[in-house]
Amino acid sequence: MQAYDWQSIVEEHGPAVWQTAYRLLGNHSDAADCFQETFLAALELARRQRVRSVRGLLVRLATTRAIDTLRDRTRQRRHETAGAAGQQPGDDKGDPASRAQRRELAWQLREAIGRLPAQEGKAFCLRYLSDMNYKQIAQELHMSTNAAGVLLHRAKARLRQALTPTKTPKAEVSR
Repeated sequence: MQAYDWQSIVEEHGPAVWQTAYRLLGNHSDAADCFQETFLAALELARRQRVRSVRGLLVRLATTRAIDTLRDRTRQRRHETAGAAGQQPGDDKGDPASRAQRRELAWQLREAIGRLPAQEGKAFCLRYLSDMNYKQIAQELHMSTNAAGVLLHRAKARLRQALTPTKTPKAEVSR
């Protein structure tokens, strides 16, 4: 069995894990939970089997944990009152309307990613949040490069559909 120096692994790969979790979750507390769960899961996995790429494993686990958290949030929101709204991250640049619009779009994107099928969500996050190429994604998800490309295409199509506002017909005005 291979021995790992977890302190140096956390120091080296912790920022990537944090960035992955926080980009998806946008919430410090949830990202911190995801960060801890990621390293615990990696430790357990490393005890059972050899790890080819520690960084890849950690980013994949962080992505999976964050998507699971997003799904949990969606389920919780369904049960909350219509007026309750969670805090969403946003920068302080621009006018209040622009900030609100960016926060709303970020919230919608997180919700839409949480509704993607698991493999599509992982592929999308690995590509666009962790900046992995198709070959790296394929290796992490144990599939061919073409299959990774198909997953990304499907994920983008679903997200595009989910984030495109539906047009409501304008009511005709009678005079």
